[in-house]
Amino acid sequence: MKNYSILLFFLFGFSFNLIGQEYKLAQQYYNDGEFEKAATLYKKLYDKQKNNEYYFGRYVNCLIYLESLDQAEKDLKSILKEKSKSVNWYVVLGNIYELQFKQEKAEKQYVLALEKLPKERHQVIRLAQEFVRITKYDWAVKTYSKGAELLKDKNIFAYYEADLQRRMGNTKEMITAYLNAIEYQENRMSSIQTIFQRFFSDSDYQELQSQLYQRVQSNTDIYAFNEMLAWVFIQRKDYRNALRQMIAIDKRNEEDGARVFNIGQVAAEDADWEVASKAFEYIVTEKSQFSPYFFDAQKYNLYSKRKKIEANPNYSKEEIETLVGQYYEFLNKLGFNARTIYIITELAELEALYLNDLPKAIQTLNSLLELQGLNPQAEAEAKLSLADYYLMSGEIWESTLLYSQVDKDFGQGILGHEARFRNARLSYFNGDFTWAQAQFDVLKNSTSKLISNNALDLSVFIMDNLGLDTTEQSLKLFADAEMLIFQNRYEDANTSFDQLLQQFPAHSLQDDVLYFKAGMLEKQQEFAAAAAIYEKIIADHIEEIRADNAMYKLAELYENKLNDLEKAKGLYERLFLEFTGSVFALEAREKYRALRGDNI
Repeated sequence: MKNYSILLFFLFGFSFNLIGQEYKLAQQYYNDGEFEKAATLYKKLYDKQKNNEYYFGRYVNCLIYLESLDQAEKDLKSILKEKSKSVNWYVVLGNIYELQFKQEKAEKQYVLALEKLPKERHQVIRLAQEFVRITKYDWAVKTYSKGAELLKDKNIFAYYEADLQRRMGNTKEMITAYLNAIEYQENRMSSIQTIFQRFFSDSDYQELQSQLYQRVQSNTDIYAFNEMLAWVFIQRKDYRNALRQMIAIDKRNEEDGARVFNIGQVAAEDADWEVASKAFEYIVTEKSQFSPYFFDAQKYNLYSKRKKIEANPNYSKEEIETLVGQYYEFLNKLGFNARTIYIITELAELEALYLNDLPKAIQTLNSLLELQGLNPQAEAEAKLSLADYYLMSGEIWESTLLYSQVDKDFGQGILGHEARFRNARLSYFNGDFTWAQAQFDVLKNSTSKLISNNALDLSVFIMDNLGLDTTEQSLKLFADAEMLIFQNRYEDANTSFDQLLQQFPAHSLQDDVLYFKAGMLEKQQEFAAAAAIYEKIIADHIEEIRADNAMYKLAELYENKLNDLEKAKGLYERLFLEFTGSVFALEAREKYRALRGDNI
């Protein structure tokens, strides 16, 4: 008996191995286009394994390629008698009739397929996929509708139907089906959003928004529609309405504010500071201090309010003073400590650069640096700011001391390079041009692109202008004016520049003077006047060192401030075509492509 079992095992294994070899050979014939040989093998395989309808399907495909349509029809009728539940073969038979131009007989088979469709989910999907294979999308939709009716679940096949409506270009029906799919299975929402992002135009989002409004009103217990509506608002950059939806969900579900916080971050990233501030304000006022978002919401709320004020060219001193008061109110609650170090640094910046109260800013940062347990990097950043404020106050020794401390502590790191750059710039302001240039030459190799570019600019600038006159008086006047700009003393800086131009009317520094005058106008939010000066540099000094800088700055102004994207695009294109060696060439090319609408 034992020997008999072993014999059966080996016979079964041999038979299975033989079938596998025949299948591989059939596949090879099929792939090579030898359909007659492939048909013989597939038919033989199916006769051995009647449950494997894949073999029969490949066999029929071979007959179609061989144009043996009568034989295909005969065999299909035979299998339909054997396998009554395999209604997909009616579709294959119908396709055979279509190939014979027997449209009426084909339609009859498609109708039979639907009439005989069993109440089985996988059979519904299989039949629909067979219709899709021969691009009968309307019949596939009918299949899913019939299947939903049989299974008494109107949305069970909604996701599949939606894809078919998309293929047929029926946007409204597609959106309806996808929303039905979300109602049936909410965890599909993320994948559906990806589909919308890939295929939707602005008008499609409008239709989606309209349908979602109806769903939200009629299905108040399905929060996914509110989430989807908020997502649509985000795609359309309507952050105000997105925030309204998320607040509604947060209140209804008694959540911790995570959704609202995320909307605030998205709005902030797109510079919608008003909505960002409202989002963070909601968490501050509506959630307790035990909320995981409470501290960050307070911090980002102050930051958003600050950016909102900065975005307004006509902000008032009173607005800054009110904001400073809110910073102090925040710090009075949470204290001057290691946790609030960045808030304290921002406060000092407001006091120094916006209220022009340098003594107060210096006092604020000195109080900060007396604290224990500070994050070394944050402490170094505070020292750099404090050094800047000392420099603006004319206390050069205190300034260089702090720069040198950070340089020593952070060596070859980015902060170390930044400190070294600022110290070299200080020497440049003081007229020690040779030493400053040597430092800038070293910093040209910094891993920080910004530091490297700035160091390169100043190194080349000093080299071009050093020694043009025996006293270096012109370069010293220019450096003095730059120092005044750094101290936000714009009127004095302009006076110094004008003095330079009067004393040296034919000097090569003319384009540099114009460039810095334009930069001061930008800082004062006088964008049109700044643009006019950049235009003058490009027109009159195209061969000079500031030409590519001016072109890039002018393009940015047209793109971001003066709302003339065509002019911006033209300037970016001209820059990367005419100034191939410019440090701005690569960025200009990328911005040009973005404005042109390329998918980057």
